[in-house]
Amino acid sequence: MALDKEMFKKELKQRLRENYAMELEDATEQELFYTLGTLVKARYSDAWGDTWKYYVNKKKKQVYYFSIEFLPGKMLKSNLLNLGILDMTREALADLGIDLEKLAEVEKDMALGNGGLGRLASCFMDSIASCALPGNGNGIRYDYGLFKQRFVDGYQVELPDEWLQSGNIWEVRRESKAVNVRVGGHVYLTKTNNGKLKPIYENERVLRAVPYDTAMVGYENNVVNTLRLWSVEIPDFEEDKYQSIQGRRELEDLTAVLYPDDSNEHGRLIRLTQEYFFVSAGIQSIIRRYKKRIQKPIQKLSEYVSIHINDTHPALCVPEMMRILVDEEDLSWEQAWDITVKVMSYTNHTIMAEALEKWTIELMRRTLPRMYQIIEEIDARYVRSMQEIHPHDLVERTRIIRDGQVHMAHLSIIGSHSTNGVAKLHSDLLKFVVLHDFYIIYPDRFNNKTNGIAQRRWLQIVNEPLAHVLDETIGKTWKQDSGDLKLLMNYQSDQVVLDRLAKAKKINKQALADYIAETTGIEVGTDAIFDVQIKRLHAYKRQLLNLLHIMKLYQDLKENPGSNMQKRVFIFGAKAAPSYHYAKVIIKCINEAANLINNDPDINDRIKVIFLENYNVTLAEKIIPAADVSEQISLASKEASGTSNMKLMLNGAVTLATLDGANVEIRDAVGDDNIYIFGLTEKEVYEYYENQGYSAQQLYDENPVIRRVLNAFIDGTIPNIVYEGREIFDSLIKHNDEYFLLRDFDSYVRAQEEIDKAYGDHTFWQRMSLINIANAGRFSSDETVRRYAEDIWKIEPKDSLVAEKG
Repeated sequence: MALDKEMFKKELKQRLRENYAMELEDATEQELFYTLGTLVKARYSDAWGDTWKYYVNKKKKQVYYFSIEFLPGKMLKSNLLNLGILDMTREALADLGIDLEKLAEVEKDMALGNGGLGRLASCFMDSIASCALPGNGNGIRYDYGLFKQRFVDGYQVELPDEWLQSGNIWEVRRESKAVNVRVGGHVYLTKTNNGKLKPIYENERVLRAVPYDTAMVGYENNVVNTLRLWSVEIPDFEEDKYQSIQGRRELEDLTAVLYPDDSNEHGRLIRLTQEYFFVSAGIQSIIRRYKKRIQKPIQKLSEYVSIHINDTHPALCVPEMMRILVDEEDLSWEQAWDITVKVMSYTNHTIMAEALEKWTIELMRRTLPRMYQIIEEIDARYVRSMQEIHPHDLVERTRIIRDGQVHMAHLSIIGSHSTNGVAKLHSDLLKFVVLHDFYIIYPDRFNNKTNGIAQRRWLQIVNEPLAHVLDETIGKTWKQDSGDLKLLMNYQSDQVVLDRLAKAKKINKQALADYIAETTGIEVGTDAIFDVQIKRLHAYKRQLLNLLHIMKLYQDLKENPGSNMQKRVFIFGAKAAPSYHYAKVIIKCINEAANLINNDPDINDRIKVIFLENYNVTLAEKIIPAADVSEQISLASKEASGTSNMKLMLNGAVTLATLDGANVEIRDAVGDDNIYIFGLTEKEVYEYYENQGYSAQQLYDENPVIRRVLNAFIDGTIPNIVYEGREIFDSLIKHNDEYFLLRDFDSYVRAQEEIDKAYGDHTFWQRMSLINIANAGRFSSDETVRRYAEDIWKIEPKDSLVAEKG
């Protein structure tokens, strides 16, 4: 039944009385938000149930997307948009004297992820539902997520992110669906009467996994899928084992934080247990559902279930599925392995060796004894099956257990039927460099699926000024089919449209400037170039290169105050992992350089440096619509894809990039004249690796600009970084600049000079911005998940549930 404004207002008042026994004028924004949340949930609850019944009754094959991270951001406006009632809700609330934006601010970001991996997973959840595909998410319900970032004296300080303090209106606790997960102890195998081996568990610890389900609402299609997140509890029969506060605390810590510090043994144990916990709970849930609802022989599982391993954190899906099929369903090893490989698929998200997870044999055996036994058997059978076909060295390099470690990427590739990269360049590097040995063995398993973004959130919700311009210029079909953004190309010479786009950008820049003033006390002018780098703080992403250029500009302005360069506001958003010392050093140096520059009267506001605290989805939603320049400056060959590049492009920022990850495809989309490319190519990077011919010291000695910039870190120019500045300097000179910042420095400076010049030509810049927006449609996650669905998961979309009912 349609919901009109009057009905909405009546229902909101009624629910407020029922929930809080109060009238509208007495309610706080918190109370109004939660009341509105219950109303929104009521609007999709029938569709949620109907979607599930449809999948069961039609016995539809479903995909289960396993990810250690999900980063949905705030859900209120997204749910309102996808239900088709955002504008009506805003108007109805305004009639009641309530500002929807203020209610939306009450909601906490769901602290379930860190960066691109988690945001991609959430975009996929939105797109799977919006494309009417049968799919579910499976992850962990973290109590605190990563951490809340604060800066104290320029240093990053980590505080707990208590996002669940006031509850989570969107989740539903499903206590009846809880399962038990066994870890630790000892497992030995004994022969049964029929000659099969049966595992016997001794002194194991049993964890109760309780699911909390969140609705994933499709865009105006009556499809509502499920994101299931698991929380740990103590089973009733295990209560006596947790009589001390410390013991209970250790168990509860299992789902407390994302990425426990793995620089020590205790942290590694928690992290590995955490990974198995959500994998085991999820797969047990899937098998139970299959047997109860699908009621087909277990041998047909792959016809109804697809499980996707998002990066290596859920790699234990492979041995856990084998455990259930062999130990509990009594299948032969060969039958179970055939089913497992058909069910599993794997996305690799990195080429960085340190990010390809490995666990020591000792830790795996001690923490997950049955998993280790199964992995050992998988490894042995893999070696036996391959040694007659492939050279011994190749088989040894690709086996799962080697050098005293369990290689989780190897387990994921061997145990699944598909391995994909996330950008064309990345997938090629996997096939021909990083995972070349596996490509030789399994050439048919490798494929590419370039990442995408949910353009509903990243344009319709976060950039309403731009969305209005698009609606009035090219119509509204782009909201359903992002490919229709291409229609904007017809207006690249229309000055009226260019001016309207510039006006929309100005509105967004002013909103961000107001936020910066409110949170930092620093005033920035909207006539400046807003130059943005927002991503996880990591050496290969090269925030430091950005800082080196900022210091060059600062030194240039000190020497030549009359320079006619454009004003710049450099905006950073980034968290460093708690144990990543070097990343924290970079944060300190950026913050101290910012203090120097922002308070130097000689600079006269020509440059401002803003490092905004606690970068998360909500902060990204403020920054991205306001950006003029998108910094995508990782060393070529190191970034798998990137998705901030796509979000910034969609919102009209011009990309400054190396030819890395999806930057290559962005260049192909917009053309060489509408992107600024600099730096080494991946081929040139690998040539340096091969010939060992790189000398940072030589560049420092021969290039006076580089020398002056680097000296600023050790000669007192940048205050308060005596130790940090020396560490930066030594990392570049003594340790030979691992990510080639100095080699790319001159090229980067030239590209920035071109940007400076182009920004001075209003029409030229705005045309570039238009071309970027118009060509961003190809990076919709709707298109990405359709390719996954067709090529890997083999699932099919359904017609609208409205049509089904009709």
